[in-house]
Amino acid sequence: MEISFADARLKQACEAAAERQRKWGQPAAKNLKTRLDDLRAAKCMEDMRNLSGRWEELSGDRTGYFSCRLDKGLRLILRPTHQPPPSKEDGGLDWQHIEQITITEVVNYHD
Repeated sequence: MEISFADARLKQACEAAAERQRKWGQPAAKNLKTRLDDLRAAKCMEDMRNLSGRWEELSGDRTGYFSCRLDKGLRLILRPTHQPPPSKEDGGLDWQHIEQITITEVVNYHD
């Protein structure tokens, strides 16, 4: 899949090993690297559905976004790059047709 980042600062934090570890700690840094590698290897979001991290669609003010778990409450948040995103008749995102994503943040939104 094609991956972009919301901004250059986030891209640097996600892609540089030392920065990942400094910012989010060793377990989350390792998991983030794995998740990014998985995303790059995937053809579409459907390929991510059964991989580690509990990939899920978000709702409420985060409708249209995906999250996956990194460590404890820390989540990787991303959205389909193309807007409006491909969706199914029931209103959910069509994971099979999402081939480009934008990483928007790494956050613990449960705090």
